[in-house]
Amino acid sequence: MDELIRFILESLISLGYLGIVLGLMVEVIPSEIVLAFAGFLVGQGELSFVGAVVAGTIGGVLAQLFLYGISYYGGRPLLNKYGKYILIQQQHLAISEAWFHRYGTGVIFGARFIPVVRHAISIPAGLAKMSVIRFTVLTTLAVIPWSIFFIWLGKVLGNNWGEIRAVSSPYIVPVAIGAFVLLVLYIMIKRYYGDGVSS
Repeated sequence: MDELIRFILESLISLGYLGIVLGLMVEVIPSEIVLAFAGFLVGQGELSFVGAVVAGTIGGVLAQLFLYGISYYGGRPLLNKYGKYILIQQQHLAISEAWFHRYGTGVIFGARFIPVVRHAISIPAGLAKMSVIRFTVLTTLAVIPWSIFFIWLGKVLGNNWGEIRAVSSPYIVPVAIGAFVLLVLYIMIKRYYGDGVSS
């Protein structure tokens, strides 16, 4: 693993649970790496598993609320001007917007497990003025299992936590497929019962 990333991680995690929250909020380092390192520290007895999951959930949700907020209040002009500085890729945003407008607010949960649109899906939610309560609930429900999984895997890997991306890949694919299946089921239900399902 890059020494700079390791240095940033160690500096953040030296702050304890607050470091996990900050590491996930700034999103300079992918969330799975931050969470895996937290899991490693859980295995070392420096953090508790529950505490790490709570911190991971708070940090993950706040990161998405930030994207939601700048989209909600700043709109597309702000995104076009500053989007590149918060690592928003236009192709990912385009896909996320298409999904959101076609399938409704329920897509917020399932999309969290699909790599291409996982982060960008918060932006069309903000642009569409989606209810912040609904957005927060759906995001939290998705972030909790994501945090549990990577913290647990980091704990299991121990000193090899830096290999998290390679080790987690076989798990992420079926999870993404499962999330996609849930999205399809949601879409079918939505179409059968009407738009009231996603309101």
